[in-house]
Amino acid sequence: MTTLSTRSRFGILLAAAALALTGCAGTATAESPAAVTTGADAITISDAWVKSAESGMSAGFGELINSSDTDITVTSAATEASSMLELHETVENETGEMVMRQIEGGFTIPAGGSLALEPGGNHIMLMDLTSPLMAGDEVTFTLTFADDTTYEFTAPVKDYSGANENYEGGDMEMDMGSDMGSDMGSGE
Repeated sequence: MTTLSTRSRFGILLAAAALALTGCAGTATAESPAAVTTGADAITISDAWVKSAESGMSAGFGELINSSDTDITVTSAATEASSMLELHETVENETGEMVMRQIEGGFTIPAGGSLALEPGGNHIMLMDLTSPLMAGDEVTFTLTFADDTTYEFTAPVKDYSGANENYEGGDMEMDMGSDMGSDMGSGE
């Protein structure tokens, strides 16, 4: 009888422990904070494209879209098409000339909003092309966010004429004219 009594008690304790664990699991789930959205989960790009160029510099464009309820910052970009990339903004300098410069802190895409990457504005600057970018080619980029997650996308290369800007702090010039690259990086 003592053995049966010990077994019964042990069975009751196991059942109680199982019920307690089930109750705790339900409570923990109900009280858990909402899932944290990463940059990789929230950011997409639409209408992505890259300006064709024979050598020197080019740029990547499109519209970055943030589907989350928090601001997300792109801190860097990478591609095999260029050995040096920077996130650029285009601003007016002290002489009134429009110049490109690296943006401090990266691109911030507002919660539930978007950020245009466009000629004459924010863009991904490819500063040392590894080979010519011809219309019809494709370039794959990897964006890195402030939370260290990444997002990869592919953009077609297109011919483009327009938006002549200089690079602030250097003698590099991005010729976005119809001469696709003949002046790129020459400083002329």
